Amino acid sequence: MRSIRMRILAIGAAVVVAGVGGWQLLPSGEVKKAPIVVGTTDVITSLDPAGAYDAGSWAVYNNVYQSLLTFPQGSSTPVPDAARSCAFVGQKLQTYRCVLRDDISFSSGRRMTAEDVKFSFDRMLKINSEVGPAPLFSMLGSVGVEGNAITFNLKSKDATFPSKLATGAGSIVDSSQYPATGLRKGDSVVGSGPYLLKQYEKDATGRPVSARLEPNPGYRGAVTKKGLPVTIRYFAESDQLNNAWQAKQVDVTHREMPPSVLSKLSPGDPNLRITTSPGYDIRDLNFNVKSASAVAKPKVREAAAALMDRAALANTVYSGTVEPLYSLIPQGFTGHSTAFFDAYPQPDPVRAKALLRSAGEQLPVRFNLAYRKLGANGAEAEQIKRQLERDGIFKVDLIAEADWPKMQENFAAGKYDAYTSGWLADFPDPDNFGQPLVGTGNSLHNNYSDRTSDQIIQQTQGYTDRGRAADDFKALQEKVAQDVPLVPLWQGKNYVLGSKDISGSQYLSDGTGVWRLWELGWI
Repeated sequence: MRSIRMRILAIGAAVVVAGVGGWQLLPSGEVKKAPIVVGTTDVITSLDPAGAYDAGSWAVYNNVYQSLLTFPQGSSTPVPDAARSCAFVGQKLQTYRCVLRDDISFSSGRRMTAEDVKFSFDRMLKINSEVGPAPLFSMLGSVGVEGNAITFNLKSKDATFPSKLATGAGSIVDSSQYPATGLRKGDSVVGSGPYLLKQYEKDATGRPVSARLEPNPGYRGAVTKKGLPVTIRYFAESDQLNNAWQAKQVDVTHREMPPSVLSKLSPGDPNLRITTSPGYDIRDLNFNVKSASAVAKPKVREAAAALMDRAALANTVYSGTVEPLYSLIPQGFTGHSTAFFDAYPQPDPVRAKALLRSAGEQLPVRFNLAYRKLGANGAEAEQIKRQLERDGIFKVDLIAEADWPKMQENFAAGKYDAYTSGWLADFPDPDNFGQPLVGTGNSLHNNYSDRTSDQIIQQTQGYTDRGRAADDFKALQEKVAQDVPLVPLWQGKNYVLGSKDISGSQYLSDGTGVWRLWELGWI
């Protein structure tokens, strides 16, 4: 999902929790009743699940909407949530059938029906928002309903379809409250999730400031723990989030504290809990392969890849809190390789110049590069610019975008030659780095379309035993390293900070793509 959006499941990985401490007497019962405040630099781009494919929006969807399936804490296998049961029909992996629970009601008071499920998928695909999740269901042909049963008819095999149903793209909306051909207007939500959205505040520019969520007493589904009231505060800059954390104005932080702060955290600090899970957050330099600039030529993109010094990015910009990434699929996923290291083992300006000469380009080759103005992104962009402009090879014009929704619209419209972005996997499977990033009609809107890549992606989706897809995923990564629609930059870690008065912060984000606000509590 964009954060663009990416999550790696950290099953069996060591989780570091510091400063657990003991129970404390509170000065009054009022403290326990206060909402838990969670701070983040992610933003909500739309409260309508048909209109957003980004981390900030989906984090809220996890809590206020329901999908047919969901991921239990620490598991890569989805289980029924709004559904009573789900399974493939037959062995072809092209028909998937779910039976809806009969005791679910929306916050509007209306009972959920199988027709609402069909409506939710039909409208998402029909609206086909440029920044929406429709590309995740490119294989979905039609949805049929019979009583409480919903049948998904797929155009091609997809063993990962259940996992896709468990994401924010599978959110079920009330068909009487959401228009069939357009996005819902206003700042309210009609859902059936564990929480109700009670208040949503934006500033004069439309940027989210806060969201107040309260437990939904009518929720019926897989979540058995009743949460506490939560207020989410949205910060425009990492430094602002850190200032609020230092001033004890937030109880939990997740995405993104400044790297210089994260690098100095001490597991022995008794005043906080630090939870880290292995690198799930990746960053790419993306190219518009149909740009009017020279980056439309593969040799030019290869030259850019030949100049990248990932270690410099990781160490100087991110204070060692991230690791260099050399392939489409990050470490921790089936099929991960080092395709870009194999093709471009070290920064090589001589090779870059030769590639540009073979493409008929005169030095310096000029193009623009957009980045979201947030945290270390600016320093990262400046570092990339310096690396590309080495020896007068490229001339890079940086474009700083403060408005993330606007930037999404711009790269979808092809207004940038190149841009940097992060990706949070929507579900714990390497398939989430295939179609959404490099498949035809992908979510990055980079205009990359390659028949061989599409065939490989389709092949990987045909294996229920995901280990059998490893060789195909490696072949896909080699093809991407040849065509260079993007250049992988780094892979990070998942950091959640909680105050000593908070329990459950270690379960807030576990790499399954689910933001578990209901796990948070007062000690």
